[in-house]
Amino acid sequence: MKKILPLLLCASLAAAPLAAQTASPGYVLGPDDAVQVVVYGQTEFNVTTRVKADGTIVMPLIGVVKAQGETNISLARLITEKLTSGGFLKQPLVNVEIGSYVSRTVNVAGNVSTPGIFALDRPYHVLEMLLKAGWVRPDGANFVYLRRAGQPEQKLEVEKLVRGGTADDPLLVPGDTLFVPTAETFFIYGQINGPGMKAILPGMTIRQAIGLAGGVTQSGKADKVGLVRGNGKEVDADPSQKVQNGDVIIIKERLF
Repeated sequence: MKKILPLLLCASLAAAPLAAQTASPGYVLGPDDAVQVVVYGQTEFNVTTRVKADGTIVMPLIGVVKAQGETNISLARLITEKLTSGGFLKQPLVNVEIGSYVSRTVNVAGNVSTPGIFALDRPYHVLEMLLKAGWVRPDGANFVYLRRAGQPEQKLEVEKLVRGGTADDPLLVPGDTLFVPTAETFFIYGQINGPGMKAILPGMTIRQAIGLAGGVTQSGKADKVGLVRGNGKEVDADPSQKVQNGDVIIIKERLF
């Protein structure tokens, strides 16, 4: 018995932080959310309705009930108390289900598989919401913009969302918008096996861009590269230079 108690205590202490991290109060109701109230065995009390603009719903006999700010669990508890305190039922069994989530949502737009409006039916980080939206499409950028009312637009790198810590993956709040723009691209042509427009990968150099495009042809030379950037003229480029959006890379012919 003496050996078992310390083991149980250690197990409970180890589980406590995990429970604290995963515990969530649930979706908090607001105007226009749809709810279904079921009082088992008492069909006359059953209601399917929307939360009104003033945050209330109306129940048979008990009248107006404040739903805004409640979760489905706390609203069921509140209705139970009103049914018992009003003398309508002694021990009612009340269940509340949320039919549609309207008041607490985020928008996901741009180059994701399934853009749209998504409910914050539980706490979501940016990474989780991108996954819920079907993830970034192949033509999407390697970063995402987070737009939040009253705050500067935030640029988040997708790689940091996946591999970074909590600080790199913000928790979303109602009204947030995630926008994935089209991928930044460059053009490569000349003595290259795979000419054309390519997506820029994080930290990509001209040397890596040449590799991405299939390498130089037999008549080309990897260290003989021209670069046109913006409206500028063609200049000789160092293969270790970083590629920028809109760059035009020209692989020149080898001189025998």
